Amino acid sequence: EDSGEKQPAEGGGSVPGAPVPSAGAGAGGLPVEPPRARTPSRDAEADFYSVKWITWKGERTPVVTQSENGPCPLLAIMNVLLLQWKATSRCFQVKLPPQKEVITAEELMAHLGDCILSTQPREPSEGLQLNFQQNINDTMTVLPKLSTGLDVNVRFTGVSDFEYTPECIVFDLLNVPLYHGWLVDPQSPEVVQAVGKLSYNQLVEKVITCKQASDSSLVSEGNGPPAPRGPRGGSAPRPRAHPALAPGLVAEQFLEATASQLTYHGLCELTAAVREGELSVFFRNNHFSTMIKHKGHLYLLVTDQGFLREERVVWESLHTVDGDSCFCDTDFHLSHAPGKEGAAAALPDPHLQQRQVDQDYMVALSLQQQQGQDPSALSDLELARRLQQEEYEHQHQDQHRHRHRQLPAQPPFLCPQGRAQPGGRERRQRQKPDLDCTLL
Repeated sequence: EDSGEKQPAEGGGSVPGAPVPSAGAGAGGLPVEPPRARTPSRDAEADFYSVKWITWKGERTPVVTQSENGPCPLLAIMNVLLLQWKATSRCFQVKLPPQKEVITAEELMAHLGDCILSTQPREPSEGLQLNFQQNINDTMTVLPKLSTGLDVNVRFTGVSDFEYTPECIVFDLLNVPLYHGWLVDPQSPEVVQAVGKLSYNQLVEKVITCKQASDSSLVSEGNGPPAPRGPRGGSAPRPRAHPALAPGLVAEQFLEATASQLTYHGLCELTAAVREGELSVFFRNNHFSTMIKHKGHLYLLVTDQGFLREERVVWESLHTVDGDSCFCDTDFHLSHAPGKEGAAAALPDPHLQQRQVDQDYMVALSLQQQQGQDPSALSDLELARRLQQEEYEHQHQDQHRHRHRQLPAQPPFLCPQGRAQPGGRERRQRQKPDLDCTLL
């Protein structure tokens, strides 16, 4: 159950990216790798995050971006706190200086610590104060993991069902909802029975146990007596696997079929569970994203540093499980991603316009040379007239060729059976004219 520590570069979480376990792997389904040493220069680069300023609800609002995997739990929580500045008094608010372009991990931790300390109860109850002190102690242990990865363990029974771990206390104290969309479809009773109320780690252990039991049974069968002969001389079929191993197979097939960690049933339940306008954190494929619901649709905040200068790329729609999404601006209007034809065709390119002018000038010069005239002997008006006449003749020829290609061929005569006669001529089979065949 320590797979979250095996993949610190993926942003945390105990759910691996490829959820197909093997019998010889660890509890998370992946081999344990030794920790990788990081150079001081790489650590220094990872401690700085660029700030993207957007217009959110009529005011300039900062969004913290990331250039590599790793700090997504910290950034997802901080972006929720930055975007909910117009929320109710129950929500915590964080504001940055207007000219802030880069922020460090220490500054993010300081803002987050201030929000957590502000949760101290105002009532002088001894029980509440002791509970608050315990929560603060647990939070201080978890905070360093926010920049490397959190250990969360999903349950397949609900979009907000997670196995409780100390890491979850950060979301509880800050009143930030945590969701996922990896649910079992209730219309698949075999999968429901195989998965049950198990968490991801428990389900992986179940699959590994069934695989080990299946391998041992195959070995015992191989060392046993030869298979009996069938009634026609062939080998009789082997006995089927033990019924106790069937749920393990079904569970493994479920993990393989839902490797994207988002199911259609989970997406429907997620859309119904999230409140309108609610800012939350969405967990999928070891990645934490800031999520919001707007007019019944779910959107994820775009925090990739590659979109730092793209003001119209702020949200990404979440409406399919295969990753086919659309980019939207701050008002959730559809926008084109950089490099697409829609953005390129918005404004004319001055280089293309100049190239067209040069081509027109060369055409005019060639016309003069063909007619044996000195280019300087003609006025600008005569050049324009001849150039216009040449363009008109080219357009006329193009239209003529296009109209000629679109002329339909003479349709053949079709018999009642739907067969065309060769040469387009009708072969009469009976003496009734104009009744058996139809000209289409």
